[in-house]
Amino acid sequence: MRTIDLRSDTVTLPSPTMRRAMAEAELGDDVYGEDPTVNKLESLAAEKLDKEAALFVSSGTQSNLVAVLTHCTRGDEYIVGQNAHTYRYEAGGAAVLGSIQPQPLDFEPDGTLDLAKVKAAIKPDDYHFARTRLLCLENTQAGKVLPLDYQAEAGAFARAHNLATHLDGARIFNAAVKQGVDVTEITRHFDSVSVCLSKGLAAPVGSVLCGPAEFIKEARRWRKMVGGGMRQAGVLAAAGIIALTEMVERLHEDHLNARRLAEGLANIPGFYVDLNTVQTNMVFLSLADSLVDAFGPFMAKRGIIVSKGSTSLRLVTHYGIEAADIELVIQSAVEYSAQFSLN
Repeated sequence: MRTIDLRSDTVTLPSPTMRRAMAEAELGDDVYGEDPTVNKLESLAAEKLDKEAALFVSSGTQSNLVAVLTHCTRGDEYIVGQNAHTYRYEAGGAAVLGSIQPQPLDFEPDGTLDLAKVKAAIKPDDYHFARTRLLCLENTQAGKVLPLDYQAEAGAFARAHNLATHLDGARIFNAAVKQGVDVTEITRHFDSVSVCLSKGLAAPVGSVLCGPAEFIKEARRWRKMVGGGMRQAGVLAAAGIIALTEMVERLHEDHLNARRLAEGLANIPGFYVDLNTVQTNMVFLSLADSLVDAFGPFMAKRGIIVSKGSTSLRLVTHYGIEAADIELVIQSAVEYSAQFSLN
């Protein structure tokens, strides 16, 4: 039975082209700076994002951690969204490992942080308080794309208040494709940007952190300190090169599949989807309470994997899921709802 895994776009398998590139990659020791494929990936990423330099790291969590550690020092503070990945889903690394205090704020419905609230959260220059050093944003945020004018405003705001800016751009290419712009129209507003190669772009491992040359030089030291130095990492970087050169334009297919999935599910009794929130490759589905418990097992019997045991589910489309798969998911959901109605 074919498996349709909707839990995340991290479940993608590398494309055949990636596998060939990995097998044939020219290798060296990256800790010595001698892996030519890693060097090529870093140069490519920096060029595409219009930054001076880039650093290949093992994960998005490590990329964000290294960025915060580089921007801030012990006793500093960064402002971040309450449900941002850098705050909620990265095990408190900046606080635990860097003694850097997060100041979380609630996201607005569109995924932005209200800059008036950010301003109010900036600490006075007083030794009673942590020093506010950094503003972290996320794009996409729960599948929503940050408006371009907002990002420009946020960048100008940060400069006016002597804050550095970091973008968790794990899915930044989803945002660029959705808005029909080159990714540099987003990255130019931020000092540093993290991009995940294994979310949607289908590489098996890795992220790139991009920013000024001196910033990346310091970030490389932090990467080593947190155990991120890799040796013949060109095997992985080769897939990252394919991710950046061949897997970006196809993201619009994931967006179309997500829209079709959302529209199909929204018409099923007991299934609730706010279509306004479906902008890229994520669908947030709410189920009637009585439908929750059996939904996962029911779908699993049909080869469809979803997150378990919640009235609110995130369904994510990605490379490897085709339009026909979406129709099967919708039909299976229709059958589930009909079975529930009979009970």
